[in-house]
Amino acid sequence: ISMSTWFGSIITIVGLYLLCVKDSLFISYGEFLELIGAFFWTIHILVIDRFSRKVDVLKLSFFQFITCSILSLLAALFLETISLETLRQAMVPILYGGIGSVGIAYTLQVVGQKNAQPSHAAIILSMETVFAAIGGWIMLNERLGFQELLGCAIMLAGMLLSQLQNVNNPQEEKELVLDSSFSEADES
Repeated sequence: ISMSTWFGSIITIVGLYLLCVKDSLFISYGEFLELIGAFFWTIHILVIDRFSRKVDVLKLSFFQFITCSILSLLAALFLETISLETLRQAMVPILYGGIGSVGIAYTLQVVGQKNAQPSHAAIILSMETVFAAIGGWIMLNERLGFQELLGCAIMLAGMLLSQLQNVNNPQEEKELVLDSSFSEADES
């Protein structure tokens, strides 16, 4: 991992901190849970990196759907009171989340991550927080203060900085893509 990637990662974390932590600048219980979630998200990115180069990415994505569906169903059976009326009322959000968020987004993530370095993928995917904040501002009229806007700008700078090595040395990125293409041909 290059120095620009490490530095970009640190800058992105600082930006995320400014975006998510409120005026007190202390981490609350909710933010602590978010950090735990980020840890597991990192593991997910590393697992995708490992397996997307060895198996068919559409099959990998399909097994992610099945795993997510089974775990969600088990959690719902044990933690929720399920009724057909409630399911009927929530059908649009359930289908949107299942098809849009999981079906399309995770499939595109697996396909895209097949030829990307995991450190770069993690930094780029961390920008989801920025897009969520901007979406809340546009669609829900939420206000972004100076601290949140600064956090968004710093995260963008960190993401761009992590890609700096590819601008200076585009051959290395091409070799990564070619190496993964040849390894697929060898496995066929």
